[in-house]
Amino acid sequence: MNRDADWAADLRRYGVRRPFLKEQSVWAVAVHRFGRRVDARPDGVAKRVLTGCYWLAFRLVETAVGISLPKAASIGGGLRIWHFGGVFVHPEAVIGRNCTLRQGVTIGNRREGGPAPVIGDDVEFGAYAQVLGGVRIGNGCRIGALSVVLCDVPDGATAVGAPARIVAAAGRPARQSRKEAIEIMQDTGLVAEGGR
Repeated sequence: MNRDADWAADLRRYGVRRPFLKEQSVWAVAVHRFGRRVDARPDGVAKRVLTGCYWLAFRLVETAVGISLPKAASIGGGLRIWHFGGVFVHPEAVIGRNCTLRQGVTIGNRREGGPAPVIGDDVEFGAYAQVLGGVRIGNGCRIGALSVVLCDVPDGATAVGAPARIVAAAGRPARQSRKEAIEIMQDTGLVAEGGR
């Protein structure tokens, strides 16, 4: 995989010698990149064999380290996952370059068949953050630990809380009130009516 620019960018973000021995999360990133390269091959016997190898490696790594990065997800180079366990990315999600995930992050849909998030470049997620549905997270955003993001977040903003509110966006006040965020969560079934 030495000719893959995205993989090279991933390894630079890990910044350690022999990351396969020190960082279990790099296993999942490597399998994702391998799967993308297999998909780019021309059809034929070799592609079918390599696809089988990918699926075996994907399931083994997903089970061993608890990170699910399906090859169908579009993930830019420079992905860094700190720690491991409970990281799930929807197959239709789009993640930009140089993004950072921590343990427990979910980037997925709100309901089966629903749209997946689109994440910009240089976005950082705190532990156990969730981004759900067809939302867009702008470039350079920060998503706080344990946050549940259900609405778009503009470039450079910081969103925290469950439901997430924008607390910093280039000096502008938050655009969404707590009441509005709770109403969104009620509409999607994430909290019961009257819940807090």
